[in-house]
Amino acid sequence: MRFQGSKHHRLKIGTHTRCGSRVVRPMAAYRQRAGGKGQQTGAFSAPERWYEPTGAAGIRVVHESAGENYVHPVTEAEVRARLGELPEKFTEPLEVLQFSRMTRKRGLFPCYGMQWGSTIYLYPIEASLIETYVRPPKPSQIIEARMFGGEWYEEGPYWKLRWTPETIRDFYLNNVLIHELGHVLDTRNTNFDKREQYAIWFATEYGYRASRGRSGA
Repeated sequence: MRFQGSKHHRLKIGTHTRCGSRVVRPMAAYRQRAGGKGQQTGAFSAPERWYEPTGAAGIRVVHESAGENYVHPVTEAEVRARLGELPEKFTEPLEVLQFSRMTRKRGLFPCYGMQWGSTIYLYPIEASLIETYVRPPKPSQIIEARMFGGEWYEEGPYWKLRWTPETIRDFYLNNVLIHELGHVLDTRNTNFDKREQYAIWFATEYGYRASRGRSGA
């Protein structure tokens, strides 16, 4: 299946409704990383398990192993606890949260998280907690990583982003997760840039600022 998505800052990008014989796909979004090993661009197209929105109450969590040399930086308990800190109206539309596996194809277009319809996908990180890229990060990516304790540095021909268990957990719980939830909640915007702007605002207000005790939830 191919769909149009909107990049925020991460692999990080809706219900199916039928109009006659035409299927209208839900909005999707993904949180792309700084750039994959293959430096490919375009819509994320690695195979994924899609969940049709059903209107069911509660959040169903699906677990896939992280994959060789990868780890899931947060646990189900940590995710549920973080979501529990938000107003109920923000989490009601979320039906499924999947801890996805890193595969060879996904590695060509790596993401931290993705949203599709009422589902959020969280992708694993390198077990070393060091991401390696062939292109330098954008200033906004350096700033964002620094906000959560990530450290960019140059090593030979590569650029690397280093995390610790604590900083990557903070980044996922208070940025990636909340950013993708913002996409779930954004049923008004259809423009790529406006959807990203909303998700960035939502993650900043209810993720970063709220976790620092400044405002939000």
